[in-house]
Amino acid sequence: MAEKVLMLALSPTMDSGTIVSWLKKPGDTISSGDVICEVETDKATMDYESIQEGTLRAIVAGEGSSVQVGDTIAVIGSADEDISALLEEDKTREATVPEEKPADSPVAPEKSTEKEAYRAPTGKTGNRIFASPLARRVARDRGIQLETVTGSGPGGRIVKKDIEQAGVSPAKTPSAAPGADENIEKREKVSGKRKIIAERLSESMRRSPHYYEKVRVAMDGLLEARDRLNTGRDRKLMLNSFLIRFAAEALGRHPHLRSSWQGDEIITYGRIDIGLAVALDDGLITPVVRDCGSKSILDIDTELAFLVEKARSGKLQPEEYSGAIFTISNLGAWGIEEFTAVINPPASAILAVGAARREPVVEKNGTIGVKTLSAMTLSADHRVIDGATAAAFLIDLKGIIEYPVNILK
Repeated sequence: MAEKVLMLALSPTMDSGTIVSWLKKPGDTISSGDVICEVETDKATMDYESIQEGTLRAIVAGEGSSVQVGDTIAVIGSADEDISALLEEDKTREATVPEEKPADSPVAPEKSTEKEAYRAPTGKTGNRIFASPLARRVARDRGIQLETVTGSGPGGRIVKKDIEQAGVSPAKTPSAAPGADENIEKREKVSGKRKIIAERLSESMRRSPHYYEKVRVAMDGLLEARDRLNTGRDRKLMLNSFLIRFAAEALGRHPHLRSSWQGDEIITYGRIDIGLAVALDDGLITPVVRDCGSKSILDIDTELAFLVEKARSGKLQPEEYSGAIFTISNLGAWGIEEFTAVINPPASAILAVGAARREPVVEKNGTIGVKTLSAMTLSADHRVIDGATAAAFLIDLKGIIEYPVNILK
């Protein structure tokens, strides 16, 4: 019996998803567990695995369609049954079904459309171009046809760098009508990921009464410790790995900073899971290193490097970016001296780390010295964390960073 294929929630925070590409076409046989399409969620591009079996009779939501969770994206059934009633229920979308042709008629070539950027050029009709989901998204955003790109990945698969090296600049969008603002360079539809980011951050600012506390931290001890540990290493330890480990130490001493407001109760978490904000081309994602309080800096660095690489390739799974009880956002590498960050629920605090700069300071004995200073600003939820509590945490964290030997020995 024919049945609808519904958009599933592929991540804990997913309300809708965008169909990036269909890996199956109408008429294909589908088994349970087959990946039938790729879906861009609020955080990553993920494989949609079928839980149904049969023949893919129709595609209701084509590539590029934004679909709410619970809406129909396709119809699966037996090869010869009537599915017109099911399609009628979703007539707001234009379904793609196999075109019936007389047995003695030659197969007509497929009509050319913009969505065929994801299919092979003339002469290879029916063969799908292999490209990573991230490459497809970048190509779509830049107006690049995948047929014009040579892949450098395994088996000729097109990857992000191939698109970037294609050297095609986005075309300027013409004015919508005579008299429109001719100074507009480009219009682009808000991606599903960017829309969800906007909704989540706006919701956080509305619900959580943010306040901010800042300290200036001498980074010389941390940088010296990092240089020593990096001696002889092929891959250098990341500064963020140290910050995560030191923050975990301070969080272990201040349970209110690892608590969460849940309406009629406040939950304090035992395991210290820390997220790091990572900027992508199309938004922000926060991979989470679990149980940081029990891991060494080397362990944290290895895990963090793996997660960041997955994030940049669009393959981070929901369990790898959700549930952080504390977040660090570091813009020091961009030269940003100080900033404030928006709390990432369910956490009640986030630490914004600015650039480390050599500056003159007055020592305790009155002499003038030079230290490497970084501004660190804590955003805290006043429903959970009082000002004095946040201050105590920051002072402890400052002391750990300035004298890291105390926890590294």
